[in-house]
Amino acid sequence: MKTQMTDTIDAVEKALTSEQKETFDARVAREAARLKHDIRNGKFDSDHVAVGLELEAYVVDSNTRLAAAPATVFELDGCSPELGVHNVELHTTPDAIGSDSGGQGHGFRRQASELHHICDSIRTHIDDADRTLVCDSLWTIPPESGTDAYLRAGTTKRGIFCAENVRPIPRYIALNEVIREQSGGTIELGLPGLATAPSMLVESLATSIQPHLQIPDPSDVPAYLNAATRTMGPLLSLTANSPFLPADCYAGVSAEVATDRLARTPHEVRIPIFERAVDTGAEKCRVPADADDIFEVIDRIVTDPTLVASPTLEAPIPTVDAEPCDLSVFPAKRGTYWRWVRPVFCGQTPRDGSEITAMPTDHTGQTTHASVRIEYRPLPTQPTVRDTIGVQALVAGVLHGAVTTDHPLETLSWDDAEESFYAAVADGPTAALAWVDDDGVYQMDHNAIYDDLFSLARRGLSALSISDETIEWALTPIEARQHGPYQTPSEWKRDRVEQAVSAGTPLPAAITQMQTAYVEYAEKEIPFAEWS
Repeated sequence: MKTQMTDTIDAVEKALTSEQKETFDARVAREAARLKHDIRNGKFDSDHVAVGLELEAYVVDSNTRLAAAPATVFELDGCSPELGVHNVELHTTPDAIGSDSGGQGHGFRRQASELHHICDSIRTHIDDADRTLVCDSLWTIPPESGTDAYLRAGTTKRGIFCAENVRPIPRYIALNEVIREQSGGTIELGLPGLATAPSMLVESLATSIQPHLQIPDPSDVPAYLNAATRTMGPLLSLTANSPFLPADCYAGVSAEVATDRLARTPHEVRIPIFERAVDTGAEKCRVPADADDIFEVIDRIVTDPTLVASPTLEAPIPTVDAEPCDLSVFPAKRGTYWRWVRPVFCGQTPRDGSEITAMPTDHTGQTTHASVRIEYRPLPTQPTVRDTIGVQALVAGVLHGAVTTDHPLETLSWDDAEESFYAAVADGPTAALAWVDDDGVYQMDHNAIYDDLFSLARRGLSALSISDETIEWALTPIEARQHGPYQTPSEWKRDRVEQAVSAGTPLPAAITQMQTAYVEYAEKEIPFAEWS
């Protein structure tokens, strides 16, 4: 273990040197030029529209307290480590959903089937360690040590701070070191009850789902990114799920102060946590500006400030006639291009066919598929697989519909779209949203916005020859939220807590009780629209 940590620190130190960064940046630029060349020559054109998914979750113990995930869980297909030792990331194999993919759009059903299998395998695996997987967007029952101690725990080795509860992966430690250095060792969060943090580990409070939409023609990437920006407000307003910090952030203060902290905490506190946890003064995490062409998007990634280099750059520099996805450093640079929507180049080959079920796949050694997809990043983790797949289908349908039909959503200004997004962050289901409907009318009325949004999603999915039955199966759990007792999980959480506080329960205890009930509902896989 000592040798492993020494090797890790060696890698971190190398990644932080100015010489390594210069070499890294030069290789990023060279690979970007080759990527552009391959796009111009049609090597990134693909046959299918396809969907995939990343889902971030966390692990708790038998008392619903935050707990570390056993390292062996990452040996399971479809499960990867994330920043915190309590985090896990689930990822599905991409599925073709276009008109020529067979099965009338059964790709969404395969996504659901595979995600169920991954969740079940993780839960079975960690059950022996007295652990439970929670699909939620922000942990609120802290570990026994408490939130502050958990975030601060760590040691300094050769001048580099190693947070005890960060996975000992060189990239994470190096990023943390840069962010700590540029923030003077204290990250300013400015949140009621969590004003500062000692490291980017605070970002592991928050988890999200990231639907991916592969598009056949790379030249369409800017249109999809621009459309995605205009959908973020309404989609976040319908899915908000992180209205509380950990319960002990509200402890030890008067009831009046605790209530004031609650009132000033956004419905989606996950967003400011992430934006501020990785802020180095360059606003790397933000709503992306509109783009005109795919090459402009690639240039933005190249010129985005480099935080850390890859510690190993010994691989030969790929020549212009190398395989399209033989990219060694450009993916790492894109990984810190923290915009709320961004492109991804290369990935797994999508599944195709009429099968409804799918098992997790071991992709070790698989040839990478030259393709481009949109990564939609602003949405919180949802409580169940059905909710997650519903959101995935909604994102895919709305984006495809906005770009390929005659809907005038593109006429919504970027400023209105950004303002709508941050309104959803603050107020969730009651946010002041902005939208342009199918008749070209600027809308702020929620009913009118969601009627048009779901109509657009159906149009987009129908254009892919997905059956009406599958469309309704996918979208109904999310559309039904508008007419249920609660529109968003955040609203359910706040109502539960406010009722308990009104009955005399201290706020930290009320949050703990609510979270315990959330875990019970989620484990039963009851779609959120049916919660009471």
